Amino acid sequence: MARRKRKPRPRPLPPPPAQSSRIYIQIAPSDIAIFRFLMEAMDNLALFTVTDRFKGILLLRFSPHQKREFFEFMDGLKEEIDITYLPNPDKKIN
Repeated sequence: MARRKRKPRPRPLPPPPAQSSRIYIQIAPSDIAIFRFLMEAMDNLALFTVTDRFKGILLLRFSPHQKREFFEFMDGLKEEIDITYLPNPDKKIN
């Protein structure tokens, strides 16, 4: 008699984060539209706000639970778009 396959048990979800992670990047202003298109294609892995459209500075917000996926996506984008990570002005440096 053959054994039936069991359904996998659902893994417990981690608690929701208290706040989103933030990072500032700078890209060419002409690349903002393609960046938006690629971000939407990844099921909105992160939300972004254009903080300076003339310099191409973007504020990205993403879930801390998806940090690995977010940085894998950003590393893949470096082949298409020149990305510079900027320091976060919210954090104080001592």
